[in-house]
Amino acid sequence: MTALSDPTAQTDRVAATDPGKQPHDQSEQGVVPALDPLARLQEIAVRRRAAGLRRTLTPRQADDAVLDLASNDYLGLMRDPRVIEGAIAAVRTWGGGATGSRLVTGSTQAHHDLEQELADHVGAEAGLVLSSGYLANLAAITSLAGPGDLVVSDAQNHASIIDACRLSRADVVVVPTCSPAAVDAALSARTQAHAVVVTDAVFSVDGALAPLAELARVCARHGTILVIDEAHGLGVVGDDGRGAAHLAGLAWRRDIVLTVTLSKALGSQGGAVLGAQDVIDHVVDAGRAFIFDTGLAPAAVGAAHAALDALRADPTLPRRTRQRALDLAAAARDAGWKASEPASAVTSLPVGDPALAVAAAAACLARGLRVGCFRPPSVPDGISRLRLTARADLSDADLDQVRAVLTEVRREILGEVAP
Repeated sequence: MTALSDPTAQTDRVAATDPGKQPHDQSEQGVVPALDPLARLQEIAVRRRAAGLRRTLTPRQADDAVLDLASNDYLGLMRDPRVIEGAIAAVRTWGGGATGSRLVTGSTQAHHDLEQELADHVGAEAGLVLSSGYLANLAAITSLAGPGDLVVSDAQNHASIIDACRLSRADVVVVPTCSPAAVDAALSARTQAHAVVVTDAVFSVDGALAPLAELARVCARHGTILVIDEAHGLGVVGDDGRGAAHLAGLAWRRDIVLTVTLSKALGSQGGAVLGAQDVIDHVVDAGRAFIFDTGLAPAAVGAAHAALDALRADPTLPRRTRQRALDLAAAARDAGWKASEPASAVTSLPVGDPALAVAAAAACLARGLRVGCFRPPSVPDGISRLRLTARADLSDADLDQVRAVLTEVRREILGEVAP
């Protein structure tokens, strides 16, 4: 009897191709029960939930009245009429999308104008806009380092830098955070001919400022490029928001490469690599994250350019943002929390246990205050925390609300009354 005419074989075929139709008695038919290929994911989800590490997407509403201290809109420009009109004007001129990769049809004059303006603002020779800050790090690091090279990376660097180091296939040495001496030791011990050092300018978890001037001196002694991620520095650090590298006196240095995001202080979307023209030309030739990605949408380009113009028109915005960050840290301490000393727009409140951090963030939201919640893998085990991000347009009344909410939440979740 052929398989097609064998009733048992036909039943087996149905069971294999249609999970909704199973034999009445698999043991009698000799059929091995089908395994659920997603069972492993379900088991992992159960363990994550028990550890307080499950993540969910919660959509914001357009009329959300919550005081938002979780966003990265540091200068309060995301809803600025000038930024909105910049996006609209770009869409009217160029349409809804970039239409292709930057090397094919995705480069408009608007992209080139923004690149030059960004470079001029931070003190670099040239720039290259990509569709996210994450991709900017991937493109820069993977094109500057490869197999047989060395990358020295700070232990607290952002995930995009860590992923870029892995994808580069270079040898990677991770050094203690903010330690020029450790970087010097790693470069002194290297056997590779070529090396790159990479660090965040401002570390996203606690807002600490990297010792960029010292790192640059170490790199200069060893003839290595220093890549600095200015995601949390652009628009905030320095009286005119030119970033931490500019503040450290590293503008126009050919051995310094900057990466930035347009989605934080500039209230838009996208990223950029900024540096010497030789570096930018090399990334165009070798940066796979640039070559094979569709260009940044015109609306984001227009919005970012308008935000940069707004920053230049009001150089007090960075100073106001930094002051409000100091005010937030003081309000948290008044409420009984430990708070990191902000060098830019970020201060964090250590909690420790991830489940408690989630509960504290939820309790804040229930009282009309949205805060960030950092848990593994965003931070190492044992140091989960809340993160507060300042905006230039926060009012004194907003700070009073923050102080009151944090006092109540600390008492409710941690069982401690503010002193």
